[in-house]
Amino acid sequence: MMLKKGKSASFDAMVKFFIQNYNIPTKKDFENLQTRLDRIEELIKSDGPRGRIAVNPKGVDQKAPLTALETVHNIIKRSREGTTFKEIQAKTGYGDKKIRNVIFRLHKMGRIERKRRGVYIPS
Repeated sequence: MMLKKGKSASFDAMVKFFIQNYNIPTKKDFENLQTRLDRIEELIKSDGPRGRIAVNPKGVDQKAPLTALETVHNIIKRSREGTTFKEIQAKTGYGDKKIRNVIFRLHKMGRIERKRRGVYIPS
């Protein structure tokens, strides 16, 4: 009985087989990755500074704080002798839990100090 010889595989077919089975990246994969990285870098660059633009009554544009951290930090920075928890709550309108969390984060970041219980000053 004679064995039937199969089709001889070309070198290109063998290379393609190994690339597909062993997940070897190709030049096309690297080019796709590079274009995706370029797109991400453009998005990061175009994002710009954080903050909304608010228009004051005089019509001059100025940056308004976006986050609760920035808002509370600005309130504490403006006070000379320190700001109390109640004053922060009255000026921002935030709830107790939110202000406690913001004060904890600001203190942990080293932006504020506790002068005494319930009174905060900028660092």
